[in-house]
Amino acid sequence: MADFVAFLQDHAANERKVCHAALTLAAQYPEHPSLVDASIEIAREELDHFERIYRVLRERGHGLGQDLPDPYAGAMRRLERKGRMGAQLMDRLLIFALIEARGYERFALVADALQQRAEVFGAPDDAELAGLYRELAGSEARHRATYLRIARELFAAEQLEPRLDELLVAEAAITAELPLRAALH
Repeated sequence: MADFVAFLQDHAANERKVCHAALTLAAQYPEHPSLVDASIEIAREELDHFERIYRVLRERGHGLGQDLPDPYAGAMRRLERKGRMGAQLMDRLLIFALIEARGYERFALVADALQQRAEVFGAPDDAELAGLYRELAGSEARHRATYLRIARELFAAEQLEPRLDELLVAEAAITAELPLRAALH
C-alpha cells in the first residue's frame, strides 16, 4: 500500500497477461470444449478487469506502467512439465488455479486495507476502490474454482491430487524467496 500506484500498474499488467494466457489455453486445446468455453469466459472477465484498473490509474493521473516480468508467475510456469501426454495441460490448469488463488488472497487484503484507509481518513475514493477489490477477489475465487473443475473433469484424482500437492510445496518455496514489493505477487 506504500506505493499503490506501482501496485495498480502491476495489477493491470497481470490482468492483461492472464487474459492472454486464458485465450492461449483455449487455442491450444480446442478438443476440450468445456475448457475452451471456460477460458473464453475467463479471458473476457480478465480483459474487463484490465480495463477497470486502467481507468482507476487514469482517474488518479497515471497510466500503465512498464510491463515487467512477474517473478512469481514466471517461477510457477517453469514448474510445468513439458512433452508428456496430458501432463502439461494438467500442470497449466493447476498452476493457473494457484495463481488465481493468490490473486484472491491479495485482492481481499487490498480491499481490507483500502476500507480501513477510507474509514480512518474519510476517503470516499478508497471506499469505492475497496468495493472494486472485493468484487475482483470474488472473480479470482471463481476462476480458481473453474480451473480446478476443468482439471478434475479431464484428469483422474489419483493423478491430479498428488501433483497439486507437489505444486503447493514448490509454490511455498518460490514465495519464500520472493522480494517484498508493491505488486500483485
